[in-house]
Amino acid sequence: MTPFVPAEWLPVIFAGLMAAAILAYVVLDGFDLGVGILLETRAAEPDRDRMIAAIGPFWDANETWLVLGVGLLLVAFPVAHGIILTALYLPVAVMLVALTLRGVAFEFRAKATDEHGKRRWDRWFFVGSLGAALAQGWMLGRYVLGFAEGWAAMGFAAMAAIGLAIAYAFIGACWMIWRCEGELQRHAILWARRAIWPLGLGILLVSAVTPLVSERIATRWFEMPVVFVLALLPAATAALLLGLAQLLRHMPLPNDVLRRLPFWGAVGLFLLFFAGLAWSFFPYVVPERLTIWDAASAPESLSIILAGAAFVLPVILAYTVFAWRIFGGKAQALSYD
Repeated sequence: MTPFVPAEWLPVIFAGLMAAAILAYVVLDGFDLGVGILLETRAAEPDRDRMIAAIGPFWDANETWLVLGVGLLLVAFPVAHGIILTALYLPVAVMLVALTLRGVAFEFRAKATDEHGKRRWDRWFFVGSLGAALAQGWMLGRYVLGFAEGWAAMGFAAMAAIGLAIAYAFIGACWMIWRCEGELQRHAILWARRAIWPLGLGILLVSAVTPLVSERIATRWFEMPVVFVLALLPAATAALLLGLAQLLRHMPLPNDVLRRLPFWGAVGLFLLFFAGLAWSFFPYVVPERLTIWDAASAPESLSIILAGAAFVLPVILAYTVFAWRIFGGKAQALSYD
């Protein structure tokens, strides 16, 4: 199949694969980072055990999508990889330390013999989850502004860091609504209600700033007649936010109906936001500096890599679907036996 792909289409295909991997990571690891952020809101050990059980079968595999996305950036767009990682060296290092801390805390929690030991490792799991979320949000803010310097750019990056942490907490709460029950589910509903409007404000601020930093992006969004089509994105986002807010006001519902809907609604918000960013920056892989064609590896290299990706991507996707099917339903009592 690969030899018949035109050379000019190879960078587009890899940009799509990389974007899909990053989006999958943000959604999948986003909910378990969110549960980790919310872990410190519950003092009772049984509640924290159930929260850990709700993400236990998924969290480690979810990070595979991050490895895939960064790997595709490295092999398909090596020039862009060098520029981006140089500009984001510190937050990337913080993210990696935080993700490592989460893994260590999760494993050592399983070995703790008393409640005090579990509590200590729960706090470190919270620190790792929050640190990873803030680092990723900071990277998003820096990327949106094209790695601009100055206090205004740093302030926007800080706002994006807080905004993404809130977004992760929201989708994590929605995951708990689906996977938990009783008092813990009601607690998750409360946190989802608290997070939804700050999340909406964050989406609004990033969406408003993005066209202001680039005349090219502003033209793409507001030129006629495409503006009428693109208006569907913010309209759908606003409608989804309002619909989710109304749903959360009335939850929990009898017989736990619609328990999945808040989570999939949160996924929809992430998809709409990501679609807006993709439209804004395509075809640039480094904002306003390098297009995907400028940064791409040689067509011969991309053809070989595409053959490998065509094998690896379905395997990761199949494992993800398999895990969701096997560990579906409500979280059970946590056991390390």
